[in-house]
Amino acid sequence: MHTAHRRCGPHGLALARAALALVALAPALALAQPATGGGAAASAATGNGPVAEVLILDYKFTPPVLTVRAGTTVRWLNQEKRTTHSVQFTHPPAPEGERMFPGESWLRRFDTPGRYEYTCGPHPEMKGRIDVTP
Repeated sequence: MHTAHRRCGPHGLALARAALALVALAPALALAQPATGGGAAASAATGNGPVAEVLILDYKFTPPVLTVRAGTTVRWLNQEKRTTHSVQFTHPPAPEGERMFPGESWLRRFDTPGRYEYTCGPHPEMKGRIDVTP
């Protein structure tokens, strides 16, 4: 790992780890569709519509409530210095996303209008919501 770190630098290594995590998570994320049977699914490709961002810093999701149009991909970015976080949808329920190390992100595309409430898996006191409009 030390050799890889020297070849691609700290940013390249973080990007490679994030890409591998997304590839490994694709089957589990596809299961995270809302109970309404809509078409929300994880998307590693952000070129398929608008992208919105939720920052994770100081044990908070910012903004805590985000309103997006259907077809938008939301990217959660961990900006902490030492703490991992995840996204765990509580309503409608879905499997917990992969843990994000500092500097890493996780994506989900929202195709079905509705209210999507979530917490951080390891820190359930952290709460957020995505409101998807038509």
